[in-house]
This record gives sequence, structure tokens and C-alpha cells, in this order.
Amino acid sequence: MAVVLGVNAVFHDPAAALVVDGEIVAAAEEERFSRRKHGKVPVAFSTWELPEAAARWCLEHADVDPSDLDAVAYSYDPGLASPVTPDVVDGNWEGLRSLFVQRAPLFLRSALPGLDPGIVRFVPHHVAHAASAYLAAPFESAAVMVCDGRGERGSYLGGRAAEGDLEVLATVSLPHSLGLMYEEVTEHLGFRRSSDEYKVMALASYGRPVHLDALRQAVRVTGDGRFTTAPIDWARFSPRRSSESEWAETDADLAASVQAVLEERLLELAEWLHERTGERALVAAGGVALNCVANSRILRDGPFHDMWVQPAAGDAGTALGAALYVAHASGDRIEPMRTAALGREWSDHAVRDALVTADVPFTQAHDVAGEVSAALASDAVVGWVQGRSEWGPRALGQRSLLANPTRAANLERLNDIKGREQFRPVAPMVLAERAHEIF
Repeated sequence: MAVVLGVNAVFHDPAAALVVDGEIVAAAEEERFSRRKHGKVPVAFSTWELPEAAARWCLEHADVDPSDLDAVAYSYDPGLASPVTPDVVDGNWEGLRSLFVQRAPLFLRSALPGLDPGIVRFVPHHVAHAASAYLAAPFESAAVMVCDGRGERGSYLGGRAAEGDLEVLATVSLPHSLGLMYEEVTEHLGFRRSSDEYKVMALASYGRPVHLDALRQAVRVTGDGRFTTAPIDWARFSPRRSSESEWAETDADLAASVQAVLEERLLELAEWLHERTGERALVAAGGVALNCVANSRILRDGPFHDMWVQPAAGDAGTALGAALYVAHASGDRIEPMRTAALGREWSDHAVRDALVTADVPFTQAHDVAGEVSAALASDAVVGWVQGRSEWGPRALGQRSLLANPTRAANLERLNDIKGREQFRPVAPMVLAERAHEIF
């Protein structure tokens, strides 16, 4: 029976999660409190920036004092990273990153008074990713796929989990990385790397994979559950785009080509995992697992009967995975993750007070569903808030914008409201009785 706080603070998406007696009771990303997208800049010298507000909220939500914690699980193991060096040489900040992580127990004690720095446990980054999937999923056993930009020294983990334990079958070390490849093309196409990869995925739907053969030569699977990636000169396919310029057909074609090679290689890795493990289910995490188009391809064309993806598949999810891993190691039976609604919740009283303070006119709805339906029918855009906020980057009905789906113009309208590029998609909305016709 343990009370474990999970913390992610190393690369990006700082977050905290609380697991009590094997049950996930709270999880939140720092950006939901700071309103700073992704929580911080993903550079080595931001590693000291802890998810203080998220961690404090998790503890307050469960009425837990920092002194009550049995462990703090930190989702990075500095012992597996590059050695610490006293100087920064040729722009290599890895030593500084490791130094900050080694000091994390002291930083945490300052952020959470009463916390014993001796209870901090370092969990390898990809193990934390993996645990966020296999310990949270509703399967007794499953194949495990973790793919991201990087961890301490690797970029991929494939394995099998059974009864809460992980058997690692294949790993890929840097510089080979599908995630970093996708980050590179994200930057080349004028977007922000380690942030806007989902924009490349969206842009890909407007292009043709005309460069697929060339990219296949650069990205290869090796037949043993691993892959290699060679350096790619992106300018040979499309000129580097500035963030201010309009996207061109060549940009969309490059995005489509990278998306296609990513899907092919992930599918081949999934097939190898199925052959080695014989499992019916695949669980996935890591930033690449936020590529829902690739996930759909694996489920549709791959050998697995079931697939479960951690909703916070990016680095935020390692806070939860680290906490679950340490809780399991302490002997707790882990309860599956039943919902992604693990964040903050606002009472009607708190909402009313905020509206009064802001001097915003409001009325109390008595038939919420009826009034929202009428508003949508009249072509209004509705801001929908219910229950606890989502864990992870996807709007899943807890904090969403709704618009009439019968009007195609509302796609552009929603993108305008959110200040998004017009090639970005939105989630579908359909009457419950017609859902089976579409999904």
C-alpha cells in the first residue's frame, strides 16, 4: 500500500500524477496551470523547471501532504544518460541536463515543503512510457511498443508485459530515431519541433507520398525488431519553409511521404512484436504514439486484435508511468485506467464566482442538453466543460468546442476561433443512433 507521486520534468510537457494504493487518483500537466503550451521550452537547461502547480494540485486533490508520500517517481534515470561534464562543448548540453536531474530531489524538496528527498526514485524514461501503457491498460498481458524522439540514450522499446512485469525484447539507441526524424521534418516545414508534429500529420492528408521510395532507403527495419535511420537532407525534397509563409504542394507531399514511411516502419515493428510475443493486444506510448493516423493503420492493417494507447502518450504520460511502475514494484496491485478525466474540476459555485468577478453576464441552464442542442441547431459555437479535465493533449469531451457538424463551413470557423491552420482537422460529431453507420 503506497502513495506515489510521479513527476516528468526533463524534456517537455512537465506533469505530475498521483497513485494511491495502486489506483490512479489524479494526473495533470503543468500547462493547464501556467497556460504555457507544453509547460516549458524543451531544452536541457529547462530541466530544473518542475511541474510544481500540477504536483501541488494532485496532492491537494487527494488530501495528501508531501510528508505522507512513500515515493516520488521521476521519469528519467541520469545513471543511464551521458556522463556529466563540467563544460558545455560544441553546444552539447547533455551534461547539464543530467546534472539538473541528479539535483531533482533537492529541487522537489524546495517545491514541496515537507517532502523527504530520500524517497525520490529514478525510473528509466522508456520504462516509464511503457508502464504508462501496460500497467494502465485493461489487459493481463500484451505486446508493448514505445517510440519517441529520445530517452536517456534510446528512442524505441519493444517488449511484452504480463502480470505487471515487462520483458524488453528490442531497443534502438540514438542517433537512430523515428521520433527525431519526424521532429526534423516538422522544423523544416516551418513548425516548432517537439511541439507541432501533429500539424505535419494533418498536412500529410493534403499531399502525395512521392518521396516514399527515397525515405525507405533512409529508414529501414533490421529484421530483429529494430530499425535504423540515416541523416536526411530535407531540402532535396522541398525548400525550407518559414513559419510565416503559406504551405505549398511540395510541403504537403513531403509531409505525406514522411507520414507514409513512419506508418510502414511502425507496422513492420508491430508485426515483429506479434510474431515474437503471440499476444492479441498491443499497448503503445511515447510521443510517436500520439500519431493517431499511424495508430489507426497499425490497428487496421496489423496483426493485433486489440490496441490500447496511453491518452497522454507523450512525455507527460511518463509521470503516470513512473508512478505506476514504482507502485507495482512496492507490491501494489495496479487498477486499470478507467478514464482520461483525471484533471481539475470546477464546481458550479466556483464557476459562478468567476463569472461574477469577471463581470460576465450569465444564466443558469436547467436543461443543459436541450439548450446546447438548440444552440448548435442555430449554428452557435458552444464551449463545453464537464467534470474533470482530460489527461493528455486531446480534447475528449471534457473541455471541447462544439459546432454544428452539418455545415462544412464550421471546420474553417472552428480553426479561425482557435487560430489554427486551415488544414487542421476537427473531431467528428454524430447522433448516437447513427454512430454505427460511420464508425
